Amino acid sequence: MSFFKFLKIMMFCFNGIIFLAGGAILGVGIWLKVDAGSFLDILMKAAPQLKQVVNVGYLCIALGSFLVLIGFLGCFGAVKENKIMLMIFFIIVLLIFIALVAGAVVILAFSGLADIFVSYIQVWAVNSIKNEYGKIPDITTLWDTVMTEFKCCGFTTYEDFTNSTDYFLTSKYPEECCITSYPCSAANIDHSKPGCYQSLLDFLKRHTKILGIVALVVCVLEIGAMTASMILFCQIRKREQTV
Repeated sequence: MSFFKFLKIMMFCFNGIIFLAGGAILGVGIWLKVDAGSFLDILMKAAPQLKQVVNVGYLCIALGSFLVLIGFLGCFGAVKENKIMLMIFFIIVLLIFIALVAGAVVILAFSGLADIFVSYIQVWAVNSIKNEYGKIPDITTLWDTVMTEFKCCGFTTYEDFTNSTDYFLTSKYPEECCITSYPCSAANIDHSKPGCYQSLLDFLKRHTKILGIVALVVCVLEIGAMTASMILFCQIRKREQTV
């Protein structure tokens, strides 16, 4: 088997996996937006802790569509020896590569700047709790998810909710803030539960380096994909010039 055919097979297999994965993610995203109820029923039985995934339908659709496009360009371009598709594939992967390198550098450097970042978002976080929690469904779901996953309450303390619009209307705190889930009032607040500020800070310090390393590994794979697509492009053009 020639090196050229080997590259074609590798490009087809690699991008075929991307295409199928993208199709699956796209299908899940469409399912979430069309019939979230049935999807949630299945998800709750299989993995109740993932129930908040129903709120990322549009993200799944966007990501799935992008992966399908990338996979199609790589597969079809390699099999049909289409120079235009291979070049488009190369450019898109190159742009992703540049973005990932920049992101990895920022993330690795960011591990020492986590305190500054969390402090920076404090104003937004406290204002969103005060003015938007309980009124805007996406913001409410976001905070409920964060507090559940990080086992925290409010951004600094539970008192972030005391002067909020939601508390003014209901006189209740979120269930995540209390020892007993219902009714969640000032009488049964779990004072041992920290604010999400400290939980988020600890999480960032633990995981930023891992995220940066993962991004760098993905970059290496992208270098391989770009190299293969460019070699195929050059070989195809060389063939055309000799004919």
